Amino acid sequence: MKQRWYKGLTLIMLAGLLALTACGSGGANNEDQNAPNDSGNGDSNAAVKLKIMWQGPDTRHQAMLKTQEVYTSKHPSVTFSPEYMAWDDYWKKLPTLAASHSLPDVLHMDGAYIHEYATRGTLEDLSDIDLSGVIDDKTLENLKIDGKLYGIPISRNAQGVAFNKEALEAAGIELPKKDWTWDEYFDFARNARAKLPEGVYPINDSNTWDHYQYYQTAHGKGPIIQDAGKKFNLDKELFMKFYGIHEEFRKNKIVPPADMVSSFKENDPQADPMASGKVMTRGASVGSVGALELLMPGKVDVVNVPVGPEGGGWAQPTIFLSVSTDSKHKDAAKAFIKWFVTEKEAGETYGLNFGIPIYDEIYAALEPNLAPKDKLGKKMYDTAKDKALPFYPAAAGWTEWVDSYKKTIDAVMFGQKSIEDAYNEISKSGNAIAEKQSAK
Repeated sequence: MKQRWYKGLTLIMLAGLLALTACGSGGANNEDQNAPNDSGNGDSNAAVKLKIMWQGPDTRHQAMLKTQEVYTSKHPSVTFSPEYMAWDDYWKKLPTLAASHSLPDVLHMDGAYIHEYATRGTLEDLSDIDLSGVIDDKTLENLKIDGKLYGIPISRNAQGVAFNKEALEAAGIELPKKDWTWDEYFDFARNARAKLPEGVYPINDSNTWDHYQYYQTAHGKGPIIQDAGKKFNLDKELFMKFYGIHEEFRKNKIVPPADMVSSFKENDPQADPMASGKVMTRGASVGSVGALELLMPGKVDVVNVPVGPEGGGWAQPTIFLSVSTDSKHKDAAKAFIKWFVTEKEAGETYGLNFGIPIYDEIYAALEPNLAPKDKLGKKMYDTAKDKALPFYPAAAGWTEWVDSYKKTIDAVMFGQKSIEDAYNEISKSGNAIAEKQSAK
């Protein structure tokens, strides 16, 4: 997350799959039940090539490619045409594909975007996939949009903060602790500044709407975008305080200068804020923190997003596998997704590259042989879940506002705009979109 704290993304921020058969075990009967029953021409034995697309770091890419190889070995009539890319590139390309009705058969969806694509009519309803015994009914109901399931969750995800434990300890800085408050987070940054070398910063600057939203929701003021995008709720007092603190931090070199922030690229060995050694902390999700651990083996630890009176951060499924409504191989696509989510052999291949597998039996099979990066993801989830608030994504129709928010705060960071002016611009555009959505 280039500060996409939920990418998980993000964050964030990131796509998932899988479901059950029989008792979740392998075997010929299970294989037959999961076999594709649609090739686009009514012949279940005809060759099918599924176009599949996802985003993430290279470790996820390699795991996904291997998983597809395993599936083809079980179902030789099904092969794949894969396409994968980084987070930003993925979400920039997807709108073009959707507009031209050329989305892949199977695609990664994220909690931040699935509502928008579902309401556009680009995603197939997957409610007919039997997930009994794999995903509890309450979770599935919470994930439905207008009573329909447009993506199968493949993992349990959570947002947190990764930090360079080795460097902080070497500098004699007290480490972040579970359930730290926002005041403690800001004090950590101020105190660490005095002990870190010049050019090394305790925290990154903040220029994304979701990072500020953590602050607002933690203090009981609710999410910014409400009622499916028909209501806008930006608390001016908290907004001014939050960005006022960051303005102080820029003056005192507690956060990096704006030009450095704009050059950061997460999970790039040279440009990642933490892996490059420039920043001691950054946001991460269960599904993304493993990539950071690979860049900084043995140096990374995690803590939850700072909390307020209402809690803080989130912990729930945010990564999905979806099927395009334009797919000519919908049944084959659904069969693959179900296999991906429910079969231990699939889970053992992709591991924790999407977060904690949604199916508990798959995680139980993985647990004895987890690598340090995977244990770190589980620690993040366990740390975040007890104080977690719901995941509040942008609603359909708000993509441009999200981009505009960042550009406006970037202007504040570069000293081109005041915080007051930024609030007025962001609030005006947000209220206009909410009014437009309400009129539909």
